[in-house]
Amino acid sequence: MTAMMARLAAMAFAGMMGAMPLAAGERGPIVVELFTSQGCSSCPPADALLGELSDRGDVLPLALHVDYWDYLGWKDVFASPAYSKRQKNYARAAGRRMVYTPQMIIGGAGAVVGTHPMDVADLIRVEREREVNLSLKIAAAGQGTFRVALRNGGDTGPYVVQLVHFEPHELVEIRTGENAGEKIGYSNIVTHWQVLSHWDGAAPLELTVSPAQDRPGAVLVQREGPGVIEAAARLP
Repeated sequence: MTAMMARLAAMAFAGMMGAMPLAAGERGPIVVELFTSQGCSSCPPADALLGELSDRGDVLPLALHVDYWDYLGWKDVFASPAYSKRQKNYARAAGRRMVYTPQMIIGGAGAVVGTHPMDVADLIRVEREREVNLSLKIAAAGQGTFRVALRNGGDTGPYVVQLVHFEPHELVEIRTGENAGEKIGYSNIVTHWQVLSHWDGAAPLELTVSPAQDRPGAVLVQREGPGVIEAAARLP
């Protein structure tokens, strides 16, 4: 897909998303994970779509760059084997045998090709309408720390409480490989992913956490598996 087609797709997607209402309840933003690679010629349109989502407060888009295409001639400067492993864990949990890029995982559940904007919008809508019973609150706690408070209104665990940091935007000139000669903008590039706690959901949980990086971040509460992301909140 050409750069112009990517921009047109992103504009169309933004128009569809702009007409959608905010989510009810206390779940916070819907997490959209994009598994992408600078060495994948099919990925730039999906990267552009994620960039459109990054302007929205009711969606938390995260770009996880995988390393399994590095052999094609360009080493992705943001890639991590940990993100490749996370994508493979999603596939295994869902009974899928293969992984691919660009792939978007919506709310830890729905999987879709990242260049299919209507399908992405539909899955975000489905996730937004899903009832949840968890309450996640984050507040500044002084000396650079923040306080995470979790309450369970009826759901059962186990859950994984995770801290993620991301770089809001980077422009990269691709010199070799499938995207050679392109300058591609990337949004919400995941730079840190950390398990803070495992939680059975039986009793309230409170954590005092120090940010791992001087970048924007968020806390995600996800069913083990990996499974559905039941709650998410940006750091204050």
